[in-house]
Formats: sequence, C-alpha cells, structure tokens
Amino acid sequence: MSKFDRNIAYNNLPLLPPEADIETKNVLRKTIKAGRALSQLNGTLLNLPNPTLFLDTIYLQEAKASSEVENIITTNDELYKSLVTARKIENSATKEVLNYKEALWLGLEQLKTKPYITTNLCIKIVQCIRQNNTSIRNTPGTTLRNPQGRVIYTPPDGEKKIREMLANLEKFINEPEYLAVGGGTIDPLIKMAIMHYQFEAIHPFFDGNGRTGRILLLLYLKLSGLLDTPAIYLSEYIIKNKVEYYKCLRGVTESNEWENFVLYMLDMIEETAMKGLQRLNRITTAMEKTAGEVKKKLPKIYSKDLIEILFRLPYTKRQHLIDENIGSLKTVGNYLIALEENGFLKSVKTGKEKLYLNQSLLEILENKE
Repeated sequence: MSKFDRNIAYNNLPLLPPEADIETKNVLRKTIKAGRALSQLNGTLLNLPNPTLFLDTIYLQEAKASSEVENIITTNDELYKSLVTARKIENSATKEVLNYKEALWLGLEQLKTKPYITTNLCIKIVQCIRQNNTSIRNTPGTTLRNPQGRVIYTPPDGEKKIREMLANLEKFINEPEYLAVGGGTIDPLIKMAIMHYQFEAIHPFFDGNGRTGRILLLLYLKLSGLLDTPAIYLSEYIIKNKVEYYKCLRGVTESNEWENFVLYMLDMIEETAMKGLQRLNRITTAMEKTAGEVKKKLPKIYSKDLIEILFRLPYTKRQHLIDENIGSLKTVGNYLIALEENGFLKSVKTGKEKLYLNQSLLEILENKE
C-alpha cells in the first residue's frame, strides 16, 4: 500500500475488495452478536400488527441524529410539529432534517423498482438532501479539516476518477462473487462496514456525503435481507462515539487498520438494534395500555385505527383522523376533545392550527423514563 499523504488527493485509494484479512476472529465473533441483535429486532418488527406504523417516527429520529453528526441541530418538538402542521417551515435545521427523511424514503422506494445501490441512486439521494442539482465533484480543492483548520484528509479528485471508484464500489455491493481473503463469501455485515468506509473515503459530493453514506447503510440492511423494515437509527451511536468513529476511519486510510473500524461498525449495529428493540417494546406497551384505557373510559370512540394514529407520530390533528376515515370533521373534533379531557392527549396551538400531543410517545422517543 502506497504511503498516504493527507495533503494530497487520495487518487490511489485502493479499490475493493480490500487485500487485508478483515475477517479476524474478533470480527467474526462480533459479527455473530451483531447479527443476532439485528435478527431479534427484525423478528419483533415482522410480528407487529402493522410493521410500518412507527416508520415515520423512527426515520425522523434517524434524520435528526444523522443531521446532528453534521452539527445541524433541531429539537424533537420542533421536528414533530413541523411534520404535521400546514405552516411554512422557517427553521433551516428542521428543513434539513425533513429533507434527510425524504431522501431516506426516496432510497427505499427506489429499491422496490431497482434493488441495487448505484451511483445514480447516490446522486438522487444527495440531491434530495441538499434540495439542488448537485452531482459528482468535478473541481479540485476539496479537503476535510479539523476544528482547528488543519487538513486531515484530501479525498480523490477528478470526476472521471471518482466515478471509476464509485463503479468499483457499486460492483462490490451488488455482485456476490467477491470473496474474503482465504476464500468464502464476505459476511453481509462486514461487507456493509467496508462499503461505508469506501464511500466516505471517496467523498464523491461537495456536501452531504456523511448523510448520504448513512442512508446507504439503511438501504443496504434492507437490500441484503438483514432487516426487512430498516427501522433503526444508527446515527445515534455515531453521535455518542463521534471521536472514535473518525479515528477508526483514519486508521483504515493511514494504516490499513481494518479490524478496529469493522468492530466499531458491528458494535454500532448490535447496540443500536438492542436499543431499538427496547424502544419498540416500550412504544408497543404504551400503545396497548392506552388502547385498554380508551376502551374502558371512552368505549364509543375506541377503535384500533384511532389508537394507531395516536402512536404514528407524537402530534396529530383532526385532518389525520379524517384521512383515515375515523369520522367527519365534527366527529373527530369531539373525539380529540374527549381524549384530551381524559388525559390521553394535550392540545397545543401552532399558528392557526390546533395539534394534539401524545406525551407518552414523545417521552419514549426522547429516552425519558
């Protein structure tokens, strides 16, 4: 491997698959644990009466966390209100987070018709995140710097070179014939880690690389069959372990130190899957409790569909109930008033609109006990 110089464009970034023996004993041991945690989460999601019910909430949480990695900060409250209100969103950070969520949905929809991760898909995702027509970097001069302004990495430059590297990455992700050193196919979770490093090292766009790369992780979990519904937010782990994340990335680049990076990614999968499982169980428990209490206190308005609407997002409004054919404008208005009077919801005025907050759901999402 040629010596790396952080001040020179890394146009000799090694192509995939890596020549190093990545499937070490430590890595294989961790792969089993991470795979088991992911399988538990997948099983729980598949057994839900409505597996897609919590997706909006989970993807918003992932969008929020992924944006925070890039120092784009908004609050849960602002985010959830913005999603359901009709007013124009003024907060730029909130807009960025909602764009990320839209980009994630776009990627998942694209996989339905073309089940491959491609350069064109990456471009569509970053354009959705940035809300412009950005494409592959075509001018030199891109550098990554630390807070003190020191160059820590200079990614490859030249559109032709970047596209060649992306084509190699695309082939590695989508074609099964790549083998681990010593023979045998590469485990999908290990492959996911390799793929993530390579995309971040190529750094193909002027902006939005980190967020695009994290969306690709979720798409790959879906594509590889590891998670039928990729209802997981990995970025939360990266925020909490941000210094280690960048240290492990640099370790691969500067020293071909793959093991620590792969172990980091596997730990991220395991911990996030287990936390996701706990959170999911808390939400379903709260939902069942609310359903039982509404059925007892307000039997005339109770329905399974109504309870599901209240737990889809922390905030709801009359139009949501009308859209799900719960009743007329007057009927759903009376339902929401009754739910508030009995302590299930709390009304909040936002501009000219009245929203209704499910406090128990918001507290779970904010990790409050």
